[in-house]
Amino acid sequence: LGGDLPAETVAALEAALYEHKVLFFRGQQHLDDAEQEAFARLLGHPVGHPTVPSADGRYIFELDATKGVRANNWHTDVTFVPSYPKASILRALELPSAGGSTVWANTAAAYQDLPAPLKTLAESLRAVHTNDYDYAARLALRPELADNAEVARLYREVFVSTAFKTEHPVVRVHPVTGEKTLLLGAFAQRVQGLSGDDSKALIDLFQRYVERLENTVRWDWQVGDVAIWDNRATQHYAVSDYGDEPRLVRRITLDGDLPVGVDGAPSRLLEPAEPPRVPGLVPAEELEAAQFEASRPGTARPGTARPDTARPDAARPDAAN
Repeated sequence: LGGDLPAETVAALEAALYEHKVLFFRGQQHLDDAEQEAFARLLGHPVGHPTVPSADGRYIFELDATKGVRANNWHTDVTFVPSYPKASILRALELPSAGGSTVWANTAAAYQDLPAPLKTLAESLRAVHTNDYDYAARLALRPELADNAEVARLYREVFVSTAFKTEHPVVRVHPVTGEKTLLLGAFAQRVQGLSGDDSKALIDLFQRYVERLENTVRWDWQVGDVAIWDNRATQHYAVSDYGDEPRLVRRITLDGDLPVGVDGAPSRLLEPAEPPRVPGLVPAEELEAAQFEASRPGTARPGTARPDTARPDAARPDAAN
């Protein structure tokens, strides 16, 4: 992988991503932060995290377990903003002696598994996603953070420096494949028009279809591995089973489109009323200008060696390992 891949390889990579949802590559130790970003630009427009500052103005988002950053819940990246990332690229730099794997689930297959009455119900619902809710849930899962006032304060200052609330359809239509996917995960706080208890019951019901083992693939990391996933058709979970050992990975996300439901209604920002200029909230005309610049002659396009592929869409009883 790198920033100099030919166009035909990039096209094949993108086609494989839409089909398989997650791609894995071994032996990418040659990538540094700059080259990871250069590769990411071949697949889309990199965006930073809405609340977490990046180093040196780059788009790298670092997840360092020694600093309390563990994404051990089912989630789709950054769904608390309207146009959340379309894809994520994760590179492993330092790993524990055992454990620390990541699991992905296919949200298109989860929708297809719903009985017809539940499909109809899900398509009629809209849910509010917020980073403030995910922060509270993380502290509930990790009492060592909640009990340390200073750590908890810093955690909140970083991850909830701006509290976002966004209304999404529970079922979105994938803009490339046309598939219907369940849009939920840890940032989903409540279902519009329902009480907290009823919201939780429905979210939990639909999440059970996402999290079924037959619908997942688990990757055991090696240093230098790279994973790329379609963030519009998956959820993932970083397994926290390695105690106090180090685990360091770096992620780049690619700017996404505004989700629309089966009825054609788009997602919408609820809070803040005057949003800061952050990824996912950039005016459309600015994105179009950036995309125009990226498409001008001389702009590199991607390609790669043949990837190892893991298929949440094929991770059914006849394909699961």
